[in-house]
Amino acid sequence: MLRGAASISGMVVLFIIVFLFLEALPALKEIGPLRFFNDPSWHPNDGTFDLTPMLMGTLLTTLGALALATPLGILSAVFIHYYAPPALGQVYRKLIGLLAGIPSVVYGFWALVVLVPIIGRIHPPGPSLSAGILILALMILPTIALLADASLTAVPSQILQGAAALGLSRWSIITGVALPAARAGLTTSIILATGRAIGETMALLMVSGNVVQVPKSLFDPIRTLTANIALEMAYAMGNHRSALFVSGLVLMAIIATLVFFSEGLTRDGMGA
Repeated sequence: MLRGAASISGMVVLFIIVFLFLEALPALKEIGPLRFFNDPSWHPNDGTFDLTPMLMGTLLTTLGALALATPLGILSAVFIHYYAPPALGQVYRKLIGLLAGIPSVVYGFWALVVLVPIIGRIHPPGPSLSAGILILALMILPTIALLADASLTAVPSQILQGAAALGLSRWSIITGVALPAARAGLTTSIILATGRAIGETMALLMVSGNVVQVPKSLFDPIRTLTANIALEMAYAMGNHRSALFVSGLVLMAIIATLVFFSEGLTRDGMGA
């Protein structure tokens, strides 16, 4: 039964990849793959299909969110695991779990009403790369914190007790023993959070401004690949519609690269 379930899951993934490729094939044949990265702009009605601004918007929001959420998530897991009283740690875990379950549209609505006006007062117009980074960091923070907590829990207690017997301080045990021992799990948590950040659509569509451009500052509006698909798929036809499926293929390629990278790191961590 388990083998059958795994086979069905694998077939679903293959079906999605084949479907994306077949839908993108007309644009890949008529426009050519290179033009999606060296056309002068994204104006499908005029026959230009440059995906670079949306790809840059996706990568910049993802990297910015990871830069904020990774240290916060790991440090919050360290606090819950090694410093907080058990009762307080349980409350923190439930709150972070609750944070992970909030729908993305609620995050986006909150950011649109609260976060964007604050950024707009600092540097107009408000909907921007920085707003996208902040809301995305808040959304992936629970993923990193919960998985980091699970990774620290899995560290064998004998290792920690041995380090304590050598007279190491609590902080030295955490930084010198626990975190290195949980390295594979921590890396996996970051990669899973990266996957969620790359695929996020609704919240970024609401707060990023949706302007097709490569941002020159944190306060410039941007558009991500997922937001571009969501905004234009309803009315796209012909090569325009097919080009949006090329965007989906690009996203799938990024996610597949992350999965293979994660598998390699996990294998290395288990072998270490």
